[in-house]
Amino acid sequence: MFRGFHTVNIDDKGRMAIPSRYRQRLTAEADGCLVQTLNPLDRSLWIYPLNNWEQIEAKLAALSEFDIRSRRTKQMMRGYACDCQLDSQGRVLIPSELREYARLQKQVVILGQGNKFEVWDQSTWEQERDLWLSQVDEGGGEFSDALKSLSL
Repeated sequence: MFRGFHTVNIDDKGRMAIPSRYRQRLTAEADGCLVQTLNPLDRSLWIYPLNNWEQIEAKLAALSEFDIRSRRTKQMMRGYACDCQLDSQGRVLIPSELREYARLQKQVVILGQGNKFEVWDQSTWEQERDLWLSQVDEGGGEFSDALKSLSL
């Protein structure tokens, strides 16, 4: 399970250090093999251990080609998917097209999301987070039925 919030830097070559507790899991469960892809919902990236990505890819394959949203999601997620390997220092190289999509600058935020983690440009994350919180504060953040029924 990936959880938690981490701030890290991207170096001049486009490499990002993976937090140590994530590295331990990635090495143990996926031999350091990862898949990076874009998040089709936000300007961020999703990074999966290879074994988790294979499950996601099977779910994507089952989506209808005749539903435009399904097809676009498949095109985006599979088309931009990139295999990568943790290097000896626990870093991954983020391809330039993914860095551009997510508008990643030097400082980024890594958010654990269970079976994957998200990578956001730090300033973009802070703007989005503040927007979401202001909507909740103003009472405009209506919860879906699925969230309303969730007992935390």
